[in-house]
Amino acid sequence: MSDLVERLRARGWRMTSQRRVVAEVLDGEHVHLTADEVHALAARRLPEISRATVYNTLGELVSLGEVVEVTTGGRAKRYDPNAHHPHHHLVCSACGTIRDVRPTGSPLADLPAEGRFGFTVSEVEVTYRGLCPSCA
Repeated sequence: MSDLVERLRARGWRMTSQRRVVAEVLDGEHVHLTADEVHALAARRLPEISRATVYNTLGELVSLGEVVEVTTGGRAKRYDPNAHHPHHHLVCSACGTIRDVRPTGSPLADLPAEGRFGFTVSEVEVTYRGLCPSCA
């Protein structure tokens, strides 16, 4: 489960009503919403929220490292609040559904030293692709 709202409060992030509603919409496990989806859900709670405010807030959350932008195969960017919990993504090739997958080992261990070409690897992203149960 994402702890986005708590993390933002702990950072002393100025929690306006618009920012709070965006953070609340994003908070949760397996949340990978597009900016338009965030806006639609936020507008249900706070009808006066503008699309620009949502986009600006998402950009700020990404800059802070509290939300991760996820792009998959030419589809719209999605926003993942689980920025501080190690995980990979499982993506449906048909409908684009994204689910979080918790690693049980280190994907870096599967990359032999000679396969690193001298790189000092600081981050690994793994994306599994297939069909979700609804599309299979």
